[in-house]
Amino acid sequence: MRIIFVRHGEPDYTDDSLTEKGKREAELLSRRAKDWNIKDIYVSPFGRARETAEPTAKILGIEPIVFPWLREYSYQVLDPVHGRNSCPWDFIPSQLYEDDRMTSIDEWVNVAPNTSNNEVADNYPVVIKELDALIEKYGYERNGKYYIRKDGRERFIKNTVKEMKYCSIDDYPEDDSEPTILVVCHFGVICLMLSHLLNIPFELLTHGFILPTSSVTIVNTEERWGKEVSFRTQVMGDCTHLLNAGEPISNAGSFARLFQS
Repeated sequence: MRIIFVRHGEPDYTDDSLTEKGKREAELLSRRAKDWNIKDIYVSPFGRARETAEPTAKILGIEPIVFPWLREYSYQVLDPVHGRNSCPWDFIPSQLYEDDRMTSIDEWVNVAPNTSNNEVADNYPVVIKELDALIEKYGYERNGKYYIRKDGRERFIKNTVKEMKYCSIDDYPEDDSEPTILVVCHFGVICLMLSHLLNIPFELLTHGFILPTSSVTIVNTEERWGKEVSFRTQVMGDCTHLLNAGEPISNAGSFARLFQS
């Protein structure tokens, strides 16, 4: 299985839409995606995400499915450093690292300032539950920290370079027929899903990586031992479609100027 996450194009947050640049980004994304073997498209209910998905959905002839739980994970918390409300990931280093629970897999929701808004903790398990339900639809069931194939197929791969011997009757298909889904949503909720899939703390992802607007993040299932399945990231925050067309990468969401080459 392959999941392609796309952050929405450059946003106009005042009316939850795309800027003119964001619309160009969405169009360039669709040109990149036109040859993708996408089975289904899932999208956030927010306008900026739906506008981003529209050109790609049209060119692929797929009707997007809107999931409310793909909304941005932007439940506001009161930041004592500057006294303003902000998203539960825009923290300075001393806030992030002074309590080890903030960089744990599950305990980050129980640390101030995240505890200033109950919605942070209440909606975290909702996203995780719905994500696992979606993945199960394609034949993979959560088993602790990883997944298993529900159809019972087994593979045993000892090496990626040689002696690739399988226990099953079929090898990996050469026609890329494994299910691929496209998920168009937002930076925070993408990192929340990646945290669950990769077993990496949410706050480390949000503070350690930037996903530029309209960027592409690809995770694949690795099915190399028995029925066990894990997700592994191929690319994260890729903006090839923008750079190849001479469209600058937007600085939206970054506290530093982004590299443009």
